[in-house]
Amino acid sequence: MKSGSNLEKVLEAGHFAVTAECGPPRGADPDIVREKAAFVKGNVDACNITDNQTSVVRMSSLAGCLLVKESGTEPLIQMVVRDRNRIALQSDLLGASAMGVRNLLCLSGDHQKFGDDPQAKNVFDIDSMQLIHMVKVMRDEGLFPSGEKLQGAPKFYIGCAVNPFADPYEIRVPRFKLKADAGADFVQTQCIYNMDKFKQYMEDAKKEGLHERVKILAGVTPLKSAGMAKFMKKFVAGMDIPDDVIKRIADEPKEKQAAKGIEMCIEQIHELKEMEGIAGAHVMAIEWEEKLEEIIGGAGLLPRPQVD
Repeated sequence: MKSGSNLEKVLEAGHFAVTAECGPPRGADPDIVREKAAFVKGNVDACNITDNQTSVVRMSSLAGCLLVKESGTEPLIQMVVRDRNRIALQSDLLGASAMGVRNLLCLSGDHQKFGDDPQAKNVFDIDSMQLIHMVKVMRDEGLFPSGEKLQGAPKFYIGCAVNPFADPYEIRVPRFKLKADAGADFVQTQCIYNMDKFKQYMEDAKKEGLHERVKILAGVTPLKSAGMAKFMKKFVAGMDIPDDVIKRIADEPKEKQAAKGIEMCIEQIHELKEMEGIAGAHVMAIEWEEKLEEIIGGAGLLPRPQVD
């Protein structure tokens, strides 16, 4: 056992894992995090706390993790290399581990032009693959990148993200392999709507044996409406939503589209559960955390297993 994380124990025991995601507030009100955490509790094995997603300033991921942990759910800290040099990254990693955070997702981060401070300077001192490798060395060898010995190695179950739908497709699996080589223990994918393309991606990943090296958690996001689907298809980079998926939700009356979106998300999870190499689902109910229990329960994934 690398980290002592509950998520790691669930996956290593062979259970189909479930993670979710909470975006911290655009302010210092801790009760907003606590309200979201209440919807998450009991429904997941770990909960991601996003790190200034889309380059929009929010409460720090670490603070959000501690509030979620306080509420009784295991947190998963996201860390982007956009905002920190390697000194700050190492420092924040040590602090998170010291506070009992046992899961980590290593990310590049969205370009600052998407946020409300487009004039901010990107850092990108190292990339996400180098971050994965840095954490692995700190954890497994008890050493800083400088070669100096740590006074207590951080304990993390190390994750990464992949987007099977970004262009060019030809580099998607090779990039996943590089992250596995760097030391990733698990991966969470971009939300999946084009199941045919994702199946092809999984076939290509399996040819490289990646499903045996890294636990793959497939990302799903319930669509609230046809308008949301059309917006995401047009404006969210790397998002692939086939027209037939949009039509299926658009054919419903407006007042029934949200329920159809949840139904479609549950269907997806059922399909993913049957796919070789898929170890779990990452349910991103964006600002819709109150529907997590309905989605995860509807997919037959409750109650969550208790693993010692």
